[in-house]
Amino acid sequence: MISIGVVGGSGYTGGELLRLLLAHPLVKLTTVTSRSLTGTPVAATFPNLRGVTDLVFAPVDVDLLSRCDLVFFATPNGVAMGLVPELLKAGVKVVDLAADFRLRNPDVWEQWYGMPHTCPELLEQAVYGLPELNRQAISAAQLVAAPGCYPTATTLGLLPVLESAVAVKGSVIADTKSGVSGAGRNASVDLLFCEVTESLHAYNVFAHRHHPEISQTLNQVSGAEQTLVFVPHLIPMLRGIHATLYLQVDAGADDIRALFETRYANEQFVDFLPAGAHPRTRHVRGSNQCQIALHQQGDQLVVLSVIDNLLKGAAGQAVQCMNLMVGVEEGAGLNLVAQLP
Repeated sequence: MISIGVVGGSGYTGGELLRLLLAHPLVKLTTVTSRSLTGTPVAATFPNLRGVTDLVFAPVDVDLLSRCDLVFFATPNGVAMGLVPELLKAGVKVVDLAADFRLRNPDVWEQWYGMPHTCPELLEQAVYGLPELNRQAISAAQLVAAPGCYPTATTLGLLPVLESAVAVKGSVIADTKSGVSGAGRNASVDLLFCEVTESLHAYNVFAHRHHPEISQTLNQVSGAEQTLVFVPHLIPMLRGIHATLYLQVDAGADDIRALFETRYANEQFVDFLPAGAHPRTRHVRGSNQCQIALHQQGDQLVVLSVIDNLLKGAAGQAVQCMNLMVGVEEGAGLNLVAQLP
């Protein structure tokens, strides 16, 4: 069995990560840390895990974590970079679900996250953990930076076009919407039930931290500077991401559809839908799937991409990366059918 540790297992993403790991047939979860809940049974924080685990939240102990084969960080931004160098020196593999190693440029990191990067020498080493893009590199990596939820839905919706020779005219517009769990498990007036329910609003327009992450990947994939307009919205539901992507392309609808069919034909966790389909977040809820549909009129292409923000957008994708890193079947522990209703 592969020994696994989780640093920061008390949030929504951490809880989903624990649930997946405890059911995984090939790993053993040995350590879960939380600074605020040290000594508390994991099942007291996550009652759905009663009878599944008797683990207790432990303090962060690098020596203890160094005994693991792989460690996940489900921590706030800026935490992992303080501990990862020691773990890497000890030969431990790391998957960071926060943003510490997603951006290549430490100056860009400091601009968007408001703190200096403490181990910029690791930024080139870290592999961006989108398996559909970097599968081979993830398999050989010691350090993987799991993508954000908005970037996952947006990038998967755009990859087939931007990887091709098809010309994209003008800006790429990403109109994205997230459930409230994407904001994390913390107390905030803006996230109170009465503030969120029966309401829809955009936020952080031109100021969301996922903007440089998406731009970095789109530019890398296309080999050119793509002008991105990224507008996130908060919607009154628990979980899910819906990305509506607009771009003008110099190719017909049949050619564009063929690009997507070919690109995703063998991808276990990307479901390319029939012509005319409109995917819904509820159709992927509780699964590691991304569903994508196309609509095109003339040169105007609209791509619809939906994921569960806590699974394919976070914990599920992190486990997908772990499977690749430790050499087991990529979908192990992720055979999750979406929950309906």
